[in-house]
Amino acid sequence: MLRCIVITGGPGSGKTTLIDALAAGGLSTMPEAGRAIIRQQQAIEGQALPWVDPAAYAAQMLGWELRSFQEAELCSGPVFFDRGIPDIIGYLRLIGLPVPDHLMRAARLHRYQEPVFLAPFWPEIYGKDLERRQGLAEAEATGLEMARIYAELGYATVILPRAPVEERVAFLLQEEKPRRVK
Repeated sequence: MLRCIVITGGPGSGKTTLIDALAAGGLSTMPEAGRAIIRQQQAIEGQALPWVDPAAYAAQMLGWELRSFQEAELCSGPVFFDRGIPDIIGYLRLIGLPVPDHLMRAARLHRYQEPVFLAPFWPEIYGKDLERRQGLAEAEATGLEMARIYAELGYATVILPRAPVEERVAFLLQEEKPRRVK
């Protein structure tokens, strides 16, 4: 059974640090689409950036996530995702753009294992950079929107503790168990 486990939440909540620690521990991971696409688009002076063409950016993220889901099928054991397809829906809703029907179909077709792990808003570790331009209020709103969309799609969620990465890894591995994928 394919075990795709999502870690979601707002920007700057420690998701990528957790994914990196899981990878360092020898576990299979899939990186976040958003930051990688921003880096790629900046390198080629492309337009699929959240502050230039958010719809094109969302389309790029969907392609990335579909490919990541397909790549996970080749892995043995669990695969930990830094965000998932529902995050794209949450992003579009957050910025007030319509969610295309094909994106909703993709989210229903490509289901992740439950529970989905939610990294809560954590202002003490949040920081802006060249790829992350959101302010604190938008980061918090993003985390809340991610919780809403995963719940709307019928996922059970577990909130990760605000703790050092080693404790977060231990918590996640304790909570992550093979479960039915809907």
